[in-house]
Amino acid sequence: MIQLRAWQAECIEKALATFQRQTHFFCHATPGAGKTVMVALVAKALFQQDKIDFVLCFSPSRAIAEGVASAFSQILGRSFNGQIGAAGGSYTYQSMYTLPEELWQVLREHRVLVVLDEIHHCSGIVWGNSPTGNRWGRTILDKVQGKASYTMALSGTPWRTDDSPIVLSQYTKSTGQIHCDYEYGLQKAISDSVCRAPKIVLTDNREISLSSADFGLKTFASISDSLKNEHITYPDFLFRDAVIDQLLSEASARLTSIRKHTPLAGGLVVAASVSHAEQIARRLALAGEHPIIVTYQTPEAQRMISNFKTSSDRWIVSVGMISEGTDIPRLQVCCHLSRIRTELHFRQVLGRILRRQPTDPADTSAWLYMLAEPNLAEFARKIGEDLPGKKVVSFIPDLKTRGTQESKAMKCVHDDKFVFTLDPDEQVSVEYSGLSSETPKEEEIDLRISNQYWNEVLALFATST
Repeated sequence: MIQLRAWQAECIEKALATFQRQTHFFCHATPGAGKTVMVALVAKALFQQDKIDFVLCFSPSRAIAEGVASAFSQILGRSFNGQIGAAGGSYTYQSMYTLPEELWQVLREHRVLVVLDEIHHCSGIVWGNSPTGNRWGRTILDKVQGKASYTMALSGTPWRTDDSPIVLSQYTKSTGQIHCDYEYGLQKAISDSVCRAPKIVLTDNREISLSSADFGLKTFASISDSLKNEHITYPDFLFRDAVIDQLLSEASARLTSIRKHTPLAGGLVVAASVSHAEQIARRLALAGEHPIIVTYQTPEAQRMISNFKTSSDRWIVSVGMISEGTDIPRLQVCCHLSRIRTELHFRQVLGRILRRQPTDPADTSAWLYMLAEPNLAEFARKIGEDLPGKKVVSFIPDLKTRGTQESKAMKCVHDDKFVFTLDPDEQVSVEYSGLSSETPKEEEIDLRISNQYWNEVLALFATST
């Protein structure tokens, strides 16, 4: 018997009531709240009411799709692999392009619930007689809207960086705000002991020296000031050993403190590229750590993530693999070293450490460490506004008063300050993996949708007519 959280029970009741008068339902629930369990129970109720024959779930990554399939199989008590006798199947948005046209015909001829997880990845609207939006959104408008018996959309961050409309969504004319049929915010989730309270630590330095043959030596009082002059870029900071060491030393100390009362607590480092992840792992190793690295180039990356989930390892370093929807509740500390600086990505990274473990009464806080870059600082401030009365954001402006060993972590060749020699013949590596929210590289490599697999699904429906 599943012990439902209060918000899950409310949302299930609201969804089933809504489906009495309309076919679409949009749930906005904060990352880590337990959306997958909730929607699986909605599907179970629809099966029991004899309102659906099959469920199709789509999500933005293979890791999420596998987690959805596992949850639905457990809750429905049936296989969820899309094959004969299954209750449904779970796939990525990217896999939509490989599905045979006969499958979309099934949506028109049978009663199907379509679940669209993290739907903010899909933009689209019907303009005139033609669907517009990104590829995933246009596919939903063309193949799903008006064909599925019911659609249920989920999101922990219901907006898009490009401000384009989220597919199937309604917006208030007066304010332009998205309409959600059910909302469960972070403040309520924390008060309900569903999510941890975020603690965001912004690291800065009051003595940042830039040296170049072109402009000589310049000194700045903060990361923000140094970026304004345009002689240095944000990735220049991310790829410097001294900067990496600074954030890792603070985060490692925090993780060690947490593990005194929560021994299995883990930490996540979000890296900018494969070479960056390897650099970070080397810095952790020099500090006596034994990190796990998972990138889209890592063989059996999903197995390694699954193993980490139940292990006692301290650190995992990731490029695009441990993203939204990935459920590793023991993650409690995170270093944000990605070069992506959008509010959507920031909140998704924060969401990886918010899911609370209900069996541990001491598991109340999640710690996010990042540089005091202006955009990231603004996003952190907004989180603080969402949680009035709680101290969310803190700064580390200078470490020279914190002791010899920690000051050494700040050294960048010369003094206990950041010193950047900007040599055009010795550029900082800023290799980028090419990941995006709409075309995850791991999906391009690991997409394995079998035609035989779908033929079995089609045969199942053919025999039921």
